[in-house]
Amino acid sequence: SVIDAARDGDAQAVDAGHAILAPGFLDLHTHGAVNVDVNSGDAQGLVEIGNFFASHGVTGWLCSILTDTEEQTLRCIHAAREAMQASSGARLLGIHLEGPTLSGKYAGAMPPHLLQQGDLSLIRRYQEAAEGAIRSMTIAPEVPGALEVIRALSDEMVISLGHSEATYDQAIAAIDAGAKSITHTFNAMRLFHQHEPAIMGAALERDVYCEAICDGRHLHPGSVRMLLAIKGSHRMVPITDSIMATGLPDGDYRLGVNEITVVDGDALLKGKSVRAGSTLTMDRALRNLLSFTGRPMEDVLPMLSQTPAALLGDSHLGAIAPGYDADFVLLDDAGNILAAGESPNPQMAAGAEVMARLAEGATPDGARRMRRLALDFLDDIVDN
Repeated sequence: SVIDAARDGDAQAVDAGHAILAPGFLDLHTHGAVNVDVNSGDAQGLVEIGNFFASHGVTGWLCSILTDTEEQTLRCIHAAREAMQASSGARLLGIHLEGPTLSGKYAGAMPPHLLQQGDLSLIRRYQEAAEGAIRSMTIAPEVPGALEVIRALSDEMVISLGHSEATYDQAIAAIDAGAKSITHTFNAMRLFHQHEPAIMGAALERDVYCEAICDGRHLHPGSVRMLLAIKGSHRMVPITDSIMATGLPDGDYRLGVNEITVVDGDALLKGKSVRAGSTLTMDRALRNLLSFTGRPMEDVLPMLSQTPAALLGDSHLGAIAPGYDADFVLLDDAGNILAAGESPNPQMAAGAEVMARLAEGATPDGARRMRRLALDFLDDIVDN
């Protein structure tokens, strides 16, 4: 066990009671939180998002840049690059571009006037500005020029299909060209029909990863169970798709160029019935998955850590093992993050100390992040 390994060395073993020590969560699709929108926030704002995410069990995340002008997209990329150097909170692992090559019919919250055909040179400019930090991109394969982009870039970033009117054949061609993921599966895409399975049918048939927004609004619990039964925990990737309203009361907010109204936690384009992201957190997604599926914690937890790490191709994330980053989270049996509890208790303090002690045997970068998280957790305990 981890504790036995610590006893064999010089590190002090600390008993965290009956808490569950798990790999930190990874959120690969989010547009913001705590009044910070990825498309308009600066580097410090992105750090604030990371600090908030850490209190909800996230230790690594991708910032999702909504389709925007080239000038604004480049500004977002530069802010992300700066924020990736931060040492507090959840670590910003890179960038997810959501667009601009998407379907107008299934645009969702994407500004239709900014959508465009596949332009490899544009994405190359973005990746150069990001110094290789663009880790994934959502694209609609039926849009002219999209397949060329997929073929050219699938070896250097995760190509995810979404916001798409693609037929079954078009989606299969994109997967064969290198696409390996589906963006917020079932949402903003052409749905299955027995005579035309469409992109949804291709997603369920082929061995691709499937994002899922498990907030009970974007997907019925039965849809979540079906997706998990078909894809398995090694291919289902829970995401939040959260916006700047996450962690805040209902009201008016923004998502990129869009005005958003949040009512009862549900984010909609202002004056419309079109859903625009969510106010979900990853620990809530975990609890929802436990409730929706009835599966035990040990079956659900890997979907929030090991599976997204595998999708990104990061061999040092998503597990508690020698050589992996010391990115941990402590949970109770119900899926609550202990260090974010409402009142202090000895178990929380012991949990934070366990993470700090375990960090002593980790790689330097991993240890630094783990100690920082432990201190942040202790600060939360004192504040509450």
